[in-house]
Amino acid sequence: MIVYGRNPVREALRGRRATQVREVWATERTAREPWLAETGARPSRLHVAHAHEIEERCGTTAHQGVCAECGPYPYAGADELLGRPDPFVLALDQIQDPQNLGAICRTAECVGVSGVAIPERRAAEVTPAVCKASAGAVEHLRVARVRNVADFLEQAKRAGCWCYGADAEATVAYDRPDYRGGAVIVLGGEGKGLRPRVASVCDEVVALPMRGRISSLNVSAAAAVLLYEALQRRGALDSAS
Repeated sequence: MIVYGRNPVREALRGRRATQVREVWATERTAREPWLAETGARPSRLHVAHAHEIEERCGTTAHQGVCAECGPYPYAGADELLGRPDPFVLALDQIQDPQNLGAICRTAECVGVSGVAIPERRAAEVTPAVCKASAGAVEHLRVARVRNVADFLEQAKRAGCWCYGADAEATVAYDRPDYRGGAVIVLGGEGKGLRPRVASVCDEVVALPMRGRISSLNVSAAAAVLLYEALQRRGALDSAS
């Protein structure tokens, strides 16, 4: 996988794939920037290249003067997400847009979730575009690919978690649940929302208030609202203040 952009490359060099970064290509100007040396990039695998060469390697002009060849993305197992005490997990039901997946993962990592579960099929996976959209957050975040989201939620419930789905038509306000203890927040795909079986497995389905003329939020914006509400309910914001 060719990861591109300053933040994705920096976090790849600092994160779980650090030992798998094989080569780094940077423009002369970028190669002199302190952050690259601070990540421990070895001179033997750092190559100075022209911008057009970097573009050819990563296939985009959005490289910000640097790209890196990394090993495959290290997906976690579902058990890793649920094995911690009082896990705080985000499950995504068929998110299609890599930009949305990346933005959601960025928020999830900032909030400190135990991990993110995505389906193996008919959904975006972790690609270089997702790495870029997440600003490198996926390098520190446990992302698990599960065969079936509804089955994963059943597994989470057996592990002692409560599952909270988000749906615009729900009658329960998003700030009513407690969210403490083991908790899984479930978001549906763009345009379609939660599929019926996934929604039926949730212990509670909540909605965000809509006061304007637009009837829904982008899924990454909805994820940010729900994750920070859950974080506050779990006491993290109170203890940090």
